[in-house]
Amino acid sequence: MQENHVTTGATVWLTGLPSAGKTTIAYELAGRLRDEGHLVEVLDGDEIREFLSAGLGFSREDRHTNVQRVGFLAELLARNGVKALVPVIAPYADSRDAVRTRHRESGSAYLEVHVATPVEVCSERDVKGLYAKQAAGELSGLTGVDDPYEEPDAPDLRIESQHQTVRESAAAVHALLTERGLA
Repeated sequence: MQENHVTTGATVWLTGLPSAGKTTIAYELAGRLRDEGHLVEVLDGDEIREFLSAGLGFSREDRHTNVQRVGFLAELLARNGVKALVPVIAPYADSRDAVRTRHRESGSAYLEVHVATPVEVCSERDVKGLYAKQAAGELSGLTGVDDPYEEPDAPDLRIESQHQTVRESAAAVHALLTERGLA
């Protein structure tokens, strides 16, 4: 028996500070979209760095290269009918803009979601222990603390994850996809 799939592709880029909730929201949304018959891939930033961007550091140039690689992969998936959910910090506006432009030029849908969780809340969550390591002097270059994070000026959606559940956050992204005719 052949499964029916919805084949309208799109990239949903979830940007925000470390421990903002980007990946958690992406996986919650992925489950909902799959249940509806969508082809979905979560391009987890940590996994991408390990396999696609191994050897890159965290300089501005390396971060830009990583974002462009992830953006290329997302655009490739999107134009082939997959919902690419991309929970990647992407701290620099020019890098995110270049990915958006690439999508626009290929005719692929691109939505930017800013998971706008305050650094204090991210530090409390600290799911990877990055904030603790930075505070202890064991880590430098932490985005939003001692390395820049340029908040999006006009994201398609801004989520304040500290004020809603993961399910509510994922539902807000789903509503945006629906409003844009992508879900």
